[in-house]
Amino acid sequence: QVQLVESGGGLVQPGGSLRLSCAASGSIFSINNMGWYRQAPGKQRGFVARIFSSGNTHYEGSVRGRFTISRDNAKNTVYLQMNSLEPEDTAVYYCMMKIFNSTIWGDYWGQGTQVTVSS
Repeated sequence: QVQLVESGGGLVQPGGSLRLSCAASGSIFSINNMGWYRQAPGKQRGFVARIFSSGNTHYEGSVRGRFTISRDNAKNTVYLQMNSLEPEDTAVYYCMMKIFNSTIWGDYWGQGTQVTVSS
C-alpha cells in the first residue's frame, strides 16, 4: 500500500505565501513524476505544476513565476512554494506521484489540502 499525506494549506491574505508538502510512504520502489493539481469550487481539477525525476519542471501559465515545485527524493516528498497568492488561487490542492511498487507503476493521489486566499 502507498499513501500520500499533504500538509501546509490554510488561509492567507492576497500577496501572501504558503508552502505545501506531500510525503509518500508504504511500498515504494521508485518515483517518477511528482505534481500538484487543484480544484476550485464548481470547476474541474486542473494541472498546476510537475517535476520529473530529472529535475525538469512544468507549470500552468497562471502560476509560472509565482509558484515553485521541488522534490526531496530521500524523503519521497514534493513541495509547492506559492508566493504572491491571489484570490483566484483558492482551491483544494492535490499532490500526485507516479510510483513503482516493485510490481507495477501507478498514479497515487493525496487527500487534498484547502488553500484560501482572502482578505
